[in-house]
Amino acid sequence: MSSAQVRLGRAKSREAREQALILAAGRLFAMRGYESTTTREIAIEAGCAEGLIHRYFSGKAGLLLALIKQRISREVDDLGKHLPPQPTLAEELLQLVAFEIDRMWEEREFYKVIVPRALVDPTLGPVLRAHGPGRRAPVLVDRLQKRQGKSALSPTELETLAHFTGVLGFMFGFFRPVVLGGDRAQAKEIGLRIARVVAQHL
Repeated sequence: MSSAQVRLGRAKSREAREQALILAAGRLFAMRGYESTTTREIAIEAGCAEGLIHRYFSGKAGLLLALIKQRISREVDDLGKHLPPQPTLAEELLQLVAFEIDRMWEEREFYKVIVPRALVDPTLGPVLRAHGPGRRAPVLVDRLQKRQGKSALSPTELETLAHFTGVLGFMFGFFRPVVLGGDRAQAKEIGLRIARVVAQHL
């Protein structure tokens, strides 16, 4: 076996171990909370040596950052894979709002971990901003731009609509049904009604 093949095998092995640790951390953080989960438990769950958490991620906090980046990157990819383009700007906006509300609900265990953690860890805010709205907004703006037809909204207005979808997603996909304990279907309907009011003017 050549030295290049050995290096490639090691790289794949490292990638597999990193992925196993991120997945294990996500499961345990969701079940037990960030503070209550130890690096030893994560390593056991992942079937890896505990020292790899420190080598690859510089500890539990770095592992959480890697988890955040991976989840949010996947969410951005899902926009393109699972949402067909709609014929009008209004229909595209409504589809995006429904997607964001559903996504926040489906990822509620993840957000139950990172939202409280972000309140006490100042390093998370910039990461969430860069990998959340910072990555998602341009993708949403591009989708909206292609559907606007005669509306001719300015780039600033399109960016505002992109952020609007995220705000409705968080409020009615996570905050209302999870934090406040409201009815999930009712929360989604309220969010969609608000989106329809805005869509009528596009």
